[in-house]
Amino acid sequence: MLLQVFSLPLKNPVLIFSLILFIILLTPVLLQRLRIPDLIGLIIAGAVIGPNGVGIMERDSSIELFGTVGLLYIMFIAGLEIDMADLKKNYGKTLTFGLYTFLIPMIVGTLTGVYWLDFSWPTSILLASMYASHTLITYPIVSKYGITKNRAVSIAIGGTVITCILALLVLAVIVGMSTGEINQQFWIKLGVSSLVFISIVVILFPMLGRWFFKRYEDSVGQYIFVLALVFFASFLAEAAGLEAIIGAFLAGLALNRLIPNTSALMNRIDFVGNAIFIPFFLIGVGMLVDVRTFAAGWTALWVAVVMTVIATLSKFMAAWITEKNFKLTRDEGRLIFGLSNAQAAATLAAVLIGYEVILGTGPDGQPIRLLNEDVLNGTIVMILITCTIASFITQRSAQNIALAEMSGDRIGDSDDEEERILIPLSNSETVDELITLGTAIKSRRNKAQLVAVSIVKSDNTDPAAEKISERLLEKAVKTGAGMDHRVDTVLRYDLNIVNGIRNVAKEHKITDIVIGLRTQKDISDTFLGKLTQEVLSKCATTTLAYRPMQPMSTVKRYIVVIPENAEKEVGFPYWLISIWNLAKNVGTKIVFYGTPAVLDILHLVQSKHLILAEFKEFTDWSNFKEVATATQDNDALILVMSRPNCPSYSRHMEYVPNYINKYFNSINCILVYPVQLGMDEDMSAFRSISMINYIEGMDGLVQVLGKLFRKNK
Repeated sequence: MLLQVFSLPLKNPVLIFSLILFIILLTPVLLQRLRIPDLIGLIIAGAVIGPNGVGIMERDSSIELFGTVGLLYIMFIAGLEIDMADLKKNYGKTLTFGLYTFLIPMIVGTLTGVYWLDFSWPTSILLASMYASHTLITYPIVSKYGITKNRAVSIAIGGTVITCILALLVLAVIVGMSTGEINQQFWIKLGVSSLVFISIVVILFPMLGRWFFKRYEDSVGQYIFVLALVFFASFLAEAAGLEAIIGAFLAGLALNRLIPNTSALMNRIDFVGNAIFIPFFLIGVGMLVDVRTFAAGWTALWVAVVMTVIATLSKFMAAWITEKNFKLTRDEGRLIFGLSNAQAAATLAAVLIGYEVILGTGPDGQPIRLLNEDVLNGTIVMILITCTIASFITQRSAQNIALAEMSGDRIGDSDDEEERILIPLSNSETVDELITLGTAIKSRRNKAQLVAVSIVKSDNTDPAAEKISERLLEKAVKTGAGMDHRVDTVLRYDLNIVNGIRNVAKEHKITDIVIGLRTQKDISDTFLGKLTQEVLSKCATTTLAYRPMQPMSTVKRYIVVIPENAEKEVGFPYWLISIWNLAKNVGTKIVFYGTPAVLDILHLVQSKHLILAEFKEFTDWSNFKEVATATQDNDALILVMSRPNCPSYSRHMEYVPNYINKYFNSINCILVYPVQLGMDEDMSAFRSISMINYIEGMDGLVQVLGKLFRKNK
């Protein structure tokens, strides 16, 4: 019995799964000292244990299933993490690169197929389409280094979709011509089915996702729901005559704004994909590699060499021309090449389809195929070599870009440059949303501290009070862990709750406070509550008072209303950066309402640090109906307030509760109170202007707001 269990190839599913998990675990450790990317290690491991290596296991249906899931996962995450504002800004660059990375391999590949390999024109064109398509197999490397928002990544991802669609269209046409299926009905069917597929995913998926997330907060249920949409979109793409990877990528774009990068759901998606599905895909690709093809004869070797060289050079040419055309940095150009050079999924699909198309029978009775065995074997070799080259290039360029971004973001190593966000807790129902907002307004860099505090009145004789506070802090820690953020906790005893919060803010040098508002729909003039009002009156720190009515991930737009002379406040730069971080982290559109003076500044900042934004002139705070009329379902309101005797304070701010009660009683509301000087003898919480340069690398904002700061000083 024991011999049967360990006979090769392995058949026991438990043993097979255990072996693969050990490979996923140990491969990065073994190759770390050699500086070989994890991706290559997994492909090599697959080649060793696969049917063409030692033969420990077969590439059976289970490996193919998990591999397919992994590939779709890569495309889905690529669509999910793409910066929509950056994609919109770089639309022309993306389209140009997509055409370059398709046309150059098509032209060069077709000519070399005809004149170097002596293939027919249809075979050469199909072979060239294999060069043109590529797989984002090295995307996990980019994600690992945290540069998914870089413009080069957006260009490469968009170009991938364009070239894959065109390459797969060439595949369908060549195969259809070879089998006599190309006619007018074919084009009508393809066009109509593609239009229906795109409409369902782009229009229906966001509506369905927003409805589900607003009603179901179960983390497991949300993850399964997202996965179901991804694979349903992939099926719809196949039904429309396209490739499944197109459906997965489009699903990622459709759900992009519903799954913020800082959310717990995004953390789960990344974790499961990088831990299980994507490594399975890479191991499955390795199992296709057969080094014995080199011994099949010089013809097979020559075909493999030509395919590998042409595929690599043509992709390099496309990336190099794109780099020069749009004046990208050298590392950005290399990154585009690294992301676009790897051949895997679409290439493999094309060669298998072409291999199965039989054009006739030769004199020796053997079938004449559209793509012969030499091309099939050459494709496997090409996949291994291009993936290896792409992995090394991507890792090197991604590392350089990440280091450059970090050095640009950082002014010094002083602790004063760190964001410290304080979140006072008193209501279990609002803990999750307060932590979510705290993570959303922080920069993407890890150098930020979230501190949750719960105050127990020292004269409270209720023994349950301490237990309630401890449970609140435990919930905050769990919520932060789900988002992959550390939350420090403070349990404080004090006779006065506000003094307790104030003292914690001093001790931890807090830069921002996020405090909860009442969640009742019908609010009164005292809707801030006595506690919140006292915090605002005694704490000089930038304070955000938040009333959550729906999950932050389901918000379509943030309506930001800015008072006159807001730019003259000393705290203007700090709350503005929080809004900018919110837009970047959540990916939601921001609609700014303000005076021409402040809108001019925002336009300038927007030109240097792009977010999805719209700007509307608004000067009359007594007429909030104008803002209310433009507000839609699933919008959220952000009101920039001020304290009495400050430059932007208006008597109309006293009526804000009435405005909210009348016009905005069913949506999320955030009241922003800028940091103020002169309210506290200890101004350690007041950051130097260099702090702005740290958050999100906003060097342009430093220049703009630095001049304004000096002017108003």
